[in-house]
Amino acid sequence: SAQPKAKKTLGKSGVKNVVVVEGVRIPFLQSGTSYVDLMPHDLARAALQGLLTRTSIPRDVVDYIVYGTVIQEVKTSNVAREAALGAGFSDKTPAHTVTMACISSNQAMTTGVGMIAAGQCDVVVAGGVELMSDVPIRHSRKMRKTMLTLNRAKTLGQKLSLISKIRPDYFAPELPAVAEFSTSETMGHSADRLAAAFGISRLEQDEYALRSHTLAKKAQEEGLLLDVVPFKVPGKDTVTKDNGIRPSSLEQMGKLKPAFVKPYGTVTAANSSFLTDGASAILLMSEEKALAMGYKPKAYLRDFVYVSQDPKDQLLLGPTYATPKVLEKAGLTLNNIDVFEFHEAFAGQILANLKAMDSDWFAQNYMGRKAKVGAPPLDKFNTWGGSLSLGHPFGATGCRLVITAAHRLKKEGGQFGLVAACAAGGQGHAMIVELYPQ
Repeated sequence: SAQPKAKKTLGKSGVKNVVVVEGVRIPFLQSGTSYVDLMPHDLARAALQGLLTRTSIPRDVVDYIVYGTVIQEVKTSNVAREAALGAGFSDKTPAHTVTMACISSNQAMTTGVGMIAAGQCDVVVAGGVELMSDVPIRHSRKMRKTMLTLNRAKTLGQKLSLISKIRPDYFAPELPAVAEFSTSETMGHSADRLAAAFGISRLEQDEYALRSHTLAKKAQEEGLLLDVVPFKVPGKDTVTKDNGIRPSSLEQMGKLKPAFVKPYGTVTAANSSFLTDGASAILLMSEEKALAMGYKPKAYLRDFVYVSQDPKDQLLLGPTYATPKVLEKAGLTLNNIDVFEFHEAFAGQILANLKAMDSDWFAQNYMGRKAKVGAPPLDKFNTWGGSLSLGHPFGATGCRLVITAAHRLKKEGGQFGLVAACAAGGQGHAMIVELYPQ
């Protein structure tokens, strides 16, 4: 009789194993809806409280809190600390905030992994938050200079003299843009160029986006999105589910005009992720601490890598570069992976990555590799929807990817999941998630 295949194990001797005990997120909402009057730390606090409620972890057991965010609210620049205090964590628990564009909460998690592996901490809460409904808009530089000088002016004469110098153009505001600082190109523009470079049609992008919305709707209706916790919005109703999931028809999607490259572009509002408000939180522990406290971990966080490329030419190809690297690090192949959770910034970006991963030519000419890594099979790929449909609060998506991978592994009986994402600045991340033995 055939010998059962020996199970692969990835633990490293002498290094503490890091486990995911639980992960939650408040519903991801289209910006300008129910969270419109809140501040980012309100959303982060709600996610932290959801995690506390679900795990019953004593608040003073948490050694450290680290949160990711991208567009910072000026008043709460260390949003991790403000949210932690608001959620009732011990004021003795340090907290810091990281930023790495769309992989900010990935960075928060791997910072926690490093702290636990190094023996600094046993219990870390990581997470991320973004509130696109209210972003800081600055006065012009001239106006800022004038106001700062005015603040120091002693006499009424000095003040009036400064005020008299203000001109109408001083009042033009500076708006934050989802654009590359180094190239001044918006991300949508980059996505359009990427789709064109890989020959991905508008129809293919619309079909992929429709798949994302359809699968998300099905997962939502079947109660598979277990990470979502309800959030009672002050002065409003309790929000219980993501509100951006909208399966349309290819015909309806086909009517939309190009959003970035007009009139010939293929990236539209229907095949791009939308501006989203949301927050997530994940409880990480050393395996021994989790078991000592009586928790049943969901998954191990195993090997991870960060990559970066030229932000002009290869802004959104992070998963293509990170996937073969993380597989090699873990001694796995694409065939060992049961569940793929990739961040969907744009349908064109996902399809371009799948094509690049399946191209020997790209591997040899751009990546210095002998052969392609291969494209993930779609029947294992983002089968509960993705950022195109569930939404993408920049700072919070990484935790959603990881906890979804863990839940899918449990539901589908797989062992290894691969999480990957691209980020502004031409950066990227990939991580191996392993189901905890049941």
